[in-house]
Formats: sequence, C-alpha cells, structure tokens
Amino acid sequence: MSKQQYLAFEAASGVSAQAFMVGIASAVLILTIVWVVWVAFGSFQAWWEGQVPLFDVLWLIIRASIVLLVLGYYLR
Repeated sequence: MSKQQYLAFEAASGVSAQAFMVGIASAVLILTIVWVVWVAFGSFQAWWEGQVPLFDVLWLIIRASIVLLVLGYYLR
C-alpha cells in the first residue's frame, strides 16, 4: 500500500494497518492452536475407547502440529 492508502486506512478504521494485520494473524494462530488441541483430545478419546490404535493417534497429532508450524512460519 502507498503512504496515502495507509493514512486513509488509519483514518477510516482508527487503527494502523500493521496492528490490524497482527490482530488477524493472532486470531488465526489462536484458532489453529484450539484446533490442534481439539484434534489431540479427540484422538486420545478415540484411543481410550479402543477405536483407533496408538500409532494413528500419534500420526494425527503430528500432522496437526505440522499444520500449526507451517501456519506459524508464514504468519510471523
């Protein structure tokens, strides 16, 4: 964005563009962390009930963690 666009955005929204981008990135990361915890608890519950083997639980948690790591890298 140009300098005029930054000034127009700040005048219209009352917040700087950088602060707005940090807020969006934070919300996305928080939702992703909640999703990873949900996947982990759901997997452990399925394992506890005997529906899936332990290897599948670990594989699901590793894949969800990789998604979190990649998203965290791109949103930093």
